[in-house]
Amino acid sequence: MKQTVLAVIPARYASTRFPGKIIAPLAGKPLVYHVYERARQAKLVSDVVIATDDNKVVEALRPFNAPVMMTRADHASGTDRIAEVASARPCDIVVNVQGDEPLIDPRTIDAVIEPLLADPTLPMATAKALITNPEMVHNPNVVKVVCDQKGRALYFSRSPIPYIRDESTRQKSPQCYFVHIGLYVYRKDFLLQYAQWKPTTLEELERLEQLRVLEHGYPIAVVETQYQSVGVDTPEDLERVSALLAGK
Repeated sequence: MKQTVLAVIPARYASTRFPGKIIAPLAGKPLVYHVYERARQAKLVSDVVIATDDNKVVEALRPFNAPVMMTRADHASGTDRIAEVASARPCDIVVNVQGDEPLIDPRTIDAVIEPLLADPTLPMATAKALITNPEMVHNPNVVKVVCDQKGRALYFSRSPIPYIRDESTRQKSPQCYFVHIGLYVYRKDFLLQYAQWKPTTLEELERLEQLRVLEHGYPIAVVETQYQSVGVDTPEDLERVSALLAGK
């Protein structure tokens, strides 16, 4: 039986560094609409919906006929907002597509969905990419991930992981740092369960919500991709993405 895959794009209007960024104009369209268009191009996605907490987002997207669902305004995270949407819609698998990444690669979305289609025991999947810029390793805003030999996450951290004790070891394993790509795929029933759990110790220390899953003992499949996340956090980021779009 074919499994239905719902992609949900959380679009919270408030943003500390860039209020209203989610509907900031980009190449003649609201920023989040670019994310919507790319999510629709993923071959394994059955449906796409934008989830918001503000009518400004609804009005900005009305001329584009994009499907928007109003959600509660008191959600603590995008995961909680996605869980509300998933609970109201028929689907088997739910994809959390970040609303501030207008250059998201549809092929990467498909790649992260595939492990759940192949293995019915997997509750969740995400992605990683090789870090080629050394400055990213020590940047706490860049989340790193280490995996086991089956490609399951062992840990996520803002610190450089793994720690290289002996520099001679680095020469044997030069490619050891991976950035975590914030794209998540869940089984619907697992997502709804996960959203009910209270924040865990490591999650609160690192401020990384995905650690809640590992602390509860559930596996997360991690797909390696060449896609490099290009998020929009500031007006300067928006200008940079605009230039990238203009240059294709």
